[in-house]
Amino acid sequence: MLSPTPIASELVVLALNSGSSSLKFGLYRVRPTKAELLLTGEAEAIGGERSQFRAQDLRNNALPVATSPIPTQREAITRIGKFLDDSGAPAPVAIGHRVVHGGPKLRQHCLIDGQVMQQLDAASAFAPLHTPVALSVIRFARKHYPELPQVACFDTTFHIDLPDVARVLPIPRELQSEGIQRYGFHGLSCESILHQLGNDPPERLIIAHLGNGASVTAVRNGKSIDTSMGLTPSGGVVMGTRSGELDPGVLIYLMREKKLDARRLEDMIDHRSGLLGISGISSDMRRLHEAAITSADARLAIDMFCYSVRKQIAAMIAVLGGADLIVFTGGIGENDGEVRGAICRGLDWAGVVLEDERDGRSMPRCQVRVLASQEDEQIARHTRAFALGDPSR
Repeated sequence: MLSPTPIASELVVLALNSGSSSLKFGLYRVRPTKAELLLTGEAEAIGGERSQFRAQDLRNNALPVATSPIPTQREAITRIGKFLDDSGAPAPVAIGHRVVHGGPKLRQHCLIDGQVMQQLDAASAFAPLHTPVALSVIRFARKHYPELPQVACFDTTFHIDLPDVARVLPIPRELQSEGIQRYGFHGLSCESILHQLGNDPPERLIIAHLGNGASVTAVRNGKSIDTSMGLTPSGGVVMGTRSGELDPGVLIYLMREKKLDARRLEDMIDHRSGLLGISGISSDMRRLHEAAITSADARLAIDMFCYSVRKQIAAMIAVLGGADLIVFTGGIGENDGEVRGAICRGLDWAGVVLEDERDGRSMPRCQVRVLASQEDEQIARHTRAFALGDPSR
């Protein structure tokens, strides 16, 4: 694989962020202290009847949304490549990929080569919703951009130094040695929050990444010390279609009495549970707010989500011995003030006070802020560092 000649510290990087049915992208001009977004967009509902491709050019003009079918991730990246070619923007010199789970052997961001691809293949069982999709995108990108260095950026890296008391699961030791442990996710989002907070983050920080996937992470002095997700991104708080924390006896019962196999259990836990399972209506919080006017089940789904997140935040306050700042991020965390309020109003005992509810009171013991998750920008920064041959940058 050929690497670009680093004639300057400024590089143009393409960040690709693949989900189970989406592919986001961002083209960045990355400098040592700043990442400038040039182009951005997303292919949504890939493989579905409502597929669409939306993009924004470097003059911040939203382009018409194309709604023609996007059957596969490969077709999505083809659309992105054509858009980049037609845009007149500078060509990328490196590509970065978000990878949710690298398994026990891939814990640090790294340049992608044949060996890394084999290890990612082997780790697919840890995140079957995400890793096979990411691998498809990576293979296609490597085939069509063979001259560019490509970097895997892992959501688990931020949590690599979890203390044993949080990392080790209460299972037989022989299983622990096979890599069955707490990994934690949304690490790139957590990194982006710390980047925005600057060089002097609060000592005791809690990050609530709330979207279709949701997690709560305790951060002490810039390091993750506990997080709600575990071996896979299915654990922890209630999510859009994922159950979150669940009594393992439920799964044993369903296997024994309902004869569910692994595939059907996985489908239930990851695709038919969470907000969708509780409400029977939708996994989309916006639709649930609308439906809650007349539907008790929709109201219950919202209340259970807020209750679940509040319990996890309270647990992280206990882990940290208090909290100086709670940051809400992710689609729900950033945009749903009603949900934020419901979560925080149950935490007044810990000195948590929303900005608009201070009523002239002095600074609360625990502040609350809303910051945008900038995963793609983090991918771009890491990719620039590897392309320049200095991952420590």
